Amino acid sequence: MTEERQLQYFDLIDQLLRCPNGQEPEVLEANPELIDADFVYAVLKVATVFAHEGNQESAQFLFFIGRELAKQLGLYPETEAANSESEVSTKE
Repeated sequence: MTEERQLQYFDLIDQLLRCPNGQEPEVLEANPELIDADFVYAVLKVATVFAHEGNQESAQFLFFIGRELAKQLGLYPETEAANSESEVSTKE
């Protein structure tokens, strides 16, 4: 990841933190070229820093965003419950 790309990630994270509640999807949709595994990593890294600094609200928000993006990108492992539910629905 280049320094320029990292700055773009941090700028997008800042936009997410500053946008009105509920506008996050629009912010992300306006920057599809930045939504990748490295962006998820950057989001989680910033969230961890916030958590250590006592900024729990922003940390929780970013952990949520990171988890949702990881799921959308197929980076988040499915749980056993989800796997067994899909097996049951296919058998019916």
